Amino acid sequence: MKKKIVAIGGGENGRLGSDGTRYPYELANQDKEIIRLTGKEHPNFLLIAHSQPLERQEGYFQVMADIYGKMYGCPCKDLKSDKLTDKEYVKSLIDWADIIFEGGGNTLDMIKLWKDTRFDEILRHAWEDGKVMCGVSAGANCWFKECSSDSLKIKYGDDQPFIGMECLGFIDGLFVPHCDAPGRLENVKDLLKTSEQIGLSMSNCTALEIVDDQYRLITSDASYHNIEAYGLKSYWENGEYLEEKIDTSLEFKPLDDLLSKNNNINHNKILS
Repeated sequence: MKKKIVAIGGGENGRLGSDGTRYPYELANQDKEIIRLTGKEHPNFLLIAHSQPLERQEGYFQVMADIYGKMYGCPCKDLKSDKLTDKEYVKSLIDWADIIFEGGGNTLDMIKLWKDTRFDEILRHAWEDGKVMCGVSAGANCWFKECSSDSLKIKYGDDQPFIGMECLGFIDGLFVPHCDAPGRLENVKDLLKTSEQIGLSMSNCTALEIVDDQYRLITSDASYHNIEAYGLKSYWENGEYLEEKIDTSLEFKPLDDLLSKNNNINHNKILS
C-alpha cells in the first residue's frame, strides 16, 4: 500500500463568517487531489475535527460535508473527540474511511488528546494501510515530526508566542502552516536553531503532497490573501540561515531531496 499525506498550509473552505457572509472556497485543487489519491470516484470521507472544541466539531463537519458530500459525491461521516475511548466505534469508522481529514485549530491539545487515547497509533496504522491522511493547518502539522503552532494564541490570546512542538512523526521535517502570516517565518528561523529538522513552510492555498518517497506541491488561487501560493524549505548550515522556494511544478520529486540539507539547489539567504 502506498502511504499518502496531503498537508495543506491554509485556505478558506467556504465557511460562514460571524457577520453572516460566506468565505470563499479556495481549496478545490487540493480536495480534488485528495479524492484522486484514493483511486475511487466517490471515496468515503471521514472528518476528525479534534483540533476544535467538541461544541464546534459538528459545525465543521457540516462545512466539509457540503464540499466532499454535496460537491464531490463522497459519503461523509465524522468522528467526534468524545468518542475516542469507544475502540470498536473508532475502528469501524477508520476501517470505513478512504480519506481521514483533520481540520484547523489547536494542534497542542489535539496531539495530547490523541496520545492520551492512543488514537495516534490508530492513525499510524491507517496511514500504513494506504488511507489518505490529510488536513489543513493543525491537520497538516500533525503528520510531521515537529511543527510551528499558534495553539497558545488560540487558547490565551494573540499576545502569546508561536511555539515549536512535537507531532506524530510520520514524516521528518518541521511543518509550518500559514507561512504568509506575520511572524511565522521569523518563528521558524528561531525554531530551527535548536531543531535537526528541515523547515517546510506552506502558505495559504499550498499543500505538500507526499506519496511514499515522492513529493510535490499542490497550489490554488491565493489572491484572497494577496499572495501567490508558495512553499519554502529552510534550515541552518554553518551558521547561515538558508531559505529557498520549493518547486511548484506538478511532477513528483524525491522526498529525500526535500528533507536533505545537501543538494544542488541555489539558496536564497533570507531573514539571516
